[in-house]
Amino acid sequence: MNYVELDSYSRKWIFTHASMPVEATDLALIKPFTQARSAQIWRDHISAHSPDADHFEKGDWAFDSKIWSEAHDWQDAWDSDEPELPEELLEFLEWEDNTTVFFCYEKYNVIETKWNVFKRNWKNFLFFDDGPILLGRKKKQAVWFSSKGTFKCALRGD
Repeated sequence: MNYVELDSYSRKWIFTHASMPVEATDLALIKPFTQARSAQIWRDHISAHSPDADHFEKGDWAFDSKIWSEAHDWQDAWDSDEPELPEELLEFLEWEDNTTVFFCYEKYNVIETKWNVFKRNWKNFLFFDDGPILLGRKKKQAVWFSSKGTFKCALRGD
């Protein structure tokens, strides 16, 4: 079994919070991985060594500061009444709506969904903004969100 039922997910409340409830059709497509599967996704796509974004080290593709763009603001868009993602993010991630994405909070906490679901509900995902990384399956682009209200973009190597 690769997934945890959303009802059993420790952070389910971020998707059912009264101020920003997620539509039922989208909830069905938000799939938290088990800790074991999360660790495998993290190891395969982010780091074999570091448990979270605060501890990247030499050998981790994300450790290379030269691959990351300048920081762009996401906090203003998050605080606004408008639902859209920041324009810089949309320009960088020209993915098809049905692209499978991984939203990686840390080694043992990764969620799978579709790009269109993430776009509609990104504010919910960023209730926890302690360095999560957004990846598309079979895509090179990566976005690293900071608790400072900014994000950086990069192209991952092979």
